[in-house]
Amino acid sequence: MQSRAMSLEEGKERMNQSKGLPLRLLRLLVMFIAVCVVFSVISIYTFKHFGIENVVTTMSSRLQPCYNEPEDGSLKKWIRPPSNLIHNMSDKELFWRASLVPRIKKYPFERVPKIAFMFLTKGPLPLAPLWERFLKGHEGLYSIYVHSLPSYQARFPPSSVFYKRQIPSQVSEWGRMSMCDAERRLLANALLDISNEWFILLSESCIPLFKFNFVYNYVMKSKYSFMGAFDDPGPYGRGRYKSNMAPLVNITEWRKGSQWFEVNRKLAISIVEDTTFYPIFEQYCRPPCYVDEHYFPTMLTILAGNTLANRSITWVDWSRGGAHPATFGRTDIREEFLNRVRDGHQCLYNNKNSSVCFLFARKFSPSALEPLLHMDSKFLGF
Repeated sequence: MQSRAMSLEEGKERMNQSKGLPLRLLRLLVMFIAVCVVFSVISIYTFKHFGIENVVTTMSSRLQPCYNEPEDGSLKKWIRPPSNLIHNMSDKELFWRASLVPRIKKYPFERVPKIAFMFLTKGPLPLAPLWERFLKGHEGLYSIYVHSLPSYQARFPPSSVFYKRQIPSQVSEWGRMSMCDAERRLLANALLDISNEWFILLSESCIPLFKFNFVYNYVMKSKYSFMGAFDDPGPYGRGRYKSNMAPLVNITEWRKGSQWFEVNRKLAISIVEDTTFYPIFEQYCRPPCYVDEHYFPTMLTILAGNTLANRSITWVDWSRGGAHPATFGRTDIREEFLNRVRDGHQCLYNNKNSSVCFLFARKFSPSALEPLLHMDSKFLGF
């Protein structure tokens, strides 16, 4: 009997617990609903009186997408040249970007090919006014790039063709690989504009010898790129070759030429993308082996020798001897002198004899600017 009574008591206790459980859940539910109501009232009051909605809207409007697709979804984004030449890419990143090549050769848009004039200089461009006159009226047919010392800041007015045309640069030394690095840097930046088809390396002491239209047509109609690449058996040619460069570069392939070149887009890409010849020239071609006279001529002879005219289109005078060519100033600027530079030579142009061999000349000092600007425009052509 006692055990039966205990069972009845336990059963009552369980029933009371089961009745109490729903009551607790109900209380919790009521409390949750009350909290939600209070929170909703507070939120509505806050939005209404403190303008949080405007703050959220403002914050969301400041978010910028990672990628801005052109509104019309056209090709313009990909063919538009960079609006600003200043960038944060390293040389390795820049060369990779510049070496990207479309596999389809035919352009799906109207492309007007341009000449990229690339100035390699330590600082100022004292002959800039002459180049301004040469380029005037030919917008859309040329681009300008300037590689100077990193510390130099140009002060060209917005109306100048040289305004904001400096590229990110590094110190370059004559005869060292850093000089070729600067030239590759110029080529790579110019390659970012898909309309640039021909690339001409110039210095601050160069002048144009003919009017722009003549230069443009001369380069455009040429079957070859203008880079000197000749086999010099003497001490300043093969004498600079190192046997360690074989078998990649044999002595029979060793070439020499002027660093002032003109190359087409295909060869410019070959120069920029090179990782095969660069290390061996950097290691073994050091003064008295001047790498800027051998690296590009030798490499391009091996890769595409049949595309080179084997001459430069920039005239220099080595007749006075020494390590550097002659410099010309105010007293040298006469029509007879310029006529001799422009027409007093013989060369091959598209495999035919020609008396027009040079389109540019160097080295001209700042004092040559004034007499050049006062020279008859009919004589210069610009």
